[in-house]
This record gives sequence, structure tokens and C-alpha cells, in this order.
Amino acid sequence: MKLEEATKENLAFILDELSERLSVVNRSLMDPEDYDLEKYNDIKFMYDMVKQKGQLSSSETQAFIEELRNVRK
Repeated sequence: MKLEEATKENLAFILDELSERLSVVNRSLMDPEDYDLEKYNDIKFMYDMVKQKGQLSSSETQAFIEELRNVRK
């Protein structure tokens, strides 16, 4: 999948993948409607970091979730 373009479909895919990798229990935090496409590059950057890092510690997971909260509408 090509994620370079800031589309709603790509945003939904990235948020779904982040939900899985970060083991987010409350999936309502990852609703694509709550995120602005203007912040797509920030969210994709976090996605790329999580994907590259692989296994995250609990404090790293919390930090990523907090950053996602900061870019929500």
C-alpha cells in the first residue's frame, strides 16, 4: 500500500495499524474522523517509527498514544 498520499483511506489504515501495534484497547481513540488530514505527515511519521522499532516498551507505547492524542482534532 502506498501511504505517501494524505487520503482518508490511508489515514484509516495507519490508525488501524497503530491500534494493533500499540495494543489500543479503546479503539474509539483511533477513529479517523477525529484526526485532521493536515496532521497526516505527523501521524505517518509516528507509524513509521513504531513499525521500524518493532517491539515497544510500555512507556514507549504510552508516549506514542499521548502524541496521537495531541494531534487529534
